[in-house]
Amino acid sequence: MRDNASGDVPIDDDYVSTGYGTGDNSSFFSGRTMATTTRNYRHENGRTYHAYRDGEYWQPNDEKSNNHEALLHHICLMSLDDNLYLAPITDPGRILDLGTGTGMWATDMGDRFSGDDPERPYAEITGTDLSPIQPGSQPSNCTFEVDDCASEWVYPPDTFGFIHIRGLYGSIADWPALYAEAFRACKPGGWIEQIEWDMALREPSGQLTEHPVFKQWTDDIVHMGEMIGKTMKTATLMADWIKDAGFVDVVEKKFKWPLGPWSSDPKLKEIGRWNLLNWEEGLEGWTLAHYTRVLGWDAERVHDWVQLIRKSMRDRKTHVYHEIRVVYARKPLS
Repeated sequence: MRDNASGDVPIDDDYVSTGYGTGDNSSFFSGRTMATTTRNYRHENGRTYHAYRDGEYWQPNDEKSNNHEALLHHICLMSLDDNLYLAPITDPGRILDLGTGTGMWATDMGDRFSGDDPERPYAEITGTDLSPIQPGSQPSNCTFEVDDCASEWVYPPDTFGFIHIRGLYGSIADWPALYAEAFRACKPGGWIEQIEWDMALREPSGQLTEHPVFKQWTDDIVHMGEMIGKTMKTATLMADWIKDAGFVDVVEKKFKWPLGPWSSDPKLKEIGRWNLLNWEEGLEGWTLAHYTRVLGWDAERVHDWVQLIRKSMRDRKTHVYHEIRVVYARKPLS
């Protein structure tokens, strides 16, 4: 079943941009950073990147990136009405979070499956990533491991009742192989869920026609993903790949994230405010490694390009959005 987000995004030409979100956000931002442990990270163009399996992942792992990840986590919760997942899981037992980043989703799941709520029995959560997670305030049922999910998995068959993936577009060379490992490690009756960002920016009427800067950036990012053999089109392909791996009852949901508070729809307006900040804070990290490593640009040229994109983002005449897709599916009982 596929839920197509139909209809245009309604436009509010008279919106007032007065910050991001509602209320005082100082406490949210001051508490959102998890420090990384000391490692021999790659230092490049003023940013740091993971050291384990160097070069396999394209986004930074520094404090700026960690802050941005907290912002992204917040917008996902807004889109999903404060739900951490959409799959109808009840008693997963063990949960695996691939590419856990700073571990926010895994930590929140640990809190929700602590056993205190009779509707959510106790579960153990494992988060894996190429970068280590700083031990801190995570619940006792939440652990983290440095691991590469693109390699052969070491987990025994039928281990996890729920496998979660978020934001790994452009990071995996062989998605079918990863889903095959997930199918093997998932318990019969267990669920997989993935949320990814479609890199193709759109206008409310559909295709992007009046914003050449955004079209160029989108085309570049997609092209560079193909050049290195790690597609940026995961969002539009994952439903079929998950089905091909053997999962059943596949459900795909689509959500729209406006770039800026230009929509007249109250929820989309709020998401748009936060998404503009998401792009302001995340754009450099999304752009630097690919343009310098793949296209051979120098850092100064990339920064000039980022500033041009930001200028277009802040233009009140800019009415663009991108899709977020969530896919969940079940492993058959037999």
